[in-house]
Amino acid sequence: MDLYIFIAYSKHHMQLRFSYDKKKVLQALRYHFVWQPEMRILLVVILCFDAATAVLYFIGKIRPEPFLLGSCIWLLFIVSVWYILPNSIYKRALTFQDTFHMIFKDEYIILENARGAVNWNWQQFTKFTESPNFFHLYFSPKSFFLVPKDNMSDEFKYELRILLNNKIMTEKK
Repeated sequence: MDLYIFIAYSKHHMQLRFSYDKKKVLQALRYHFVWQPEMRILLVVILCFDAATAVLYFIGKIRPEPFLLGSCIWLLFIVSVWYILPNSIYKRALTFQDTFHMIFKDEYIILENARGAVNWNWQQFTKFTESPNFFHLYFSPKSFFLVPKDNMSDEFKYELRILLNNKIMTEKK
């Protein structure tokens, strides 16, 4: 599905129409997983185990099986984080098949599609982050909404960053 974005400015709000590009969504989901603290810890543990078994194997203290096990665990971790998890989430989430109209106001955000609309108060968001193609608006550490940056002008991105910083980051301080 091609990405379609419509941008409108107003003194009172900013608007955007968009749909999702699968490749970019998968990349954004990968960023999300890599940013998770438990994933980073797991990665460090796997790498330490693999490095320790490699050293012990090469100095002749252990057989090759633990080293091969560590390598297989490392490979499984990479395949699951890079391919399996993002693809399974993409396939299960109907959100990525829709076209949206999003309005950023001082009081709240409105998200509309063909099936309805929802208002999100700024207090509902815990944080926001950016990846190369998206703004990630987090409701909790695991729940978020992706706002595509494609076809946003630099001015729109700048204004949106200011709005998100003012509304999400300052609400939490």
